[in-house]
Order: sequence, then structure tokens, then C-alpha cells
Amino acid sequence: MKKTILVFSGLILALVLLFQISTYSIHSGNLKIEFAVAVIAVVFLIVGIYINKKSLHKNQSDSKDINYQKIKELEITEREYEVLQGISDGLSNKEIADKLFLSESTIKTHVSNLLIKLNAKRRTQALQIAKAHQII
Repeated sequence: MKKTILVFSGLILALVLLFQISTYSIHSGNLKIEFAVAVIAVVFLIVGIYINKKSLHKNQSDSKDINYQKIKELEITEREYEVLQGISDGLSNKEIADKLFLSESTIKTHVSNLLIKLNAKRRTQALQIAKAHQII
């Protein structure tokens, strides 16, 4: 977390410095405004690409860790797995139902089936077991 804060602080400081230098250069007549805007746009483009690659790289590593064989062993259906993902996102039954276009009672049934298949008593315990089996 500290690394992220330091990186973004440095980035903000560099951008402010870039703005100040370009403002000074424009006022002194050494730089045309079009060139300053182009440089700032390129800097923002590079920063956006860098942040995008960092976030995409993190998501790819998460998807590789899922143990699909264990999902099959536990006989968890695709819909039940979608419900389990909704639970892991912290959604309520109603929110999961709205997201999956199902009724709330259907979601309750899927949650009950998940609790049985994961041998859990509560949703939080089901999440702990699912994380231990690396299925979410």
C-alpha cells in the first residue's frame, strides 16, 4: 500500500512540475501552447497505458489460481458458482438476483446448495472454504 501511495504521489508531483514548467515556458515565449498541450497529452497517455497494464496483469494472475478441478469434484454448477462469486463480492441475495436476472428465492436455493456442497453453516464460512480450495 505504501508503494502505491508513493508512486501516485510521485506521479502527481511530476505532473504538477510539468504543468508549471510549461506555464513558465509559454509565458516567457519559448514554447508554443500547442506543443505544451501535446507533451502533456503524451504524458497522460503513457501513464494511462502503464496503469492499464498493471491492472490487467493483476487480473490475469488471479484467474490462473482458480482450481476448476475442485469445482467439478464438489459438483458446483455454473449458476451456483456465479452465486458464490456474488457472495464473495459482498452482494446480498437480492443484489445477486438482480445481477443474474433470477428471483431471490432461486438465489436462496443456490446458496443452500452451496452450503451443503461446501459443508458450511454460514455464507462467510462457505467463502473461507472456497478460498481454501482455491475456487474463488
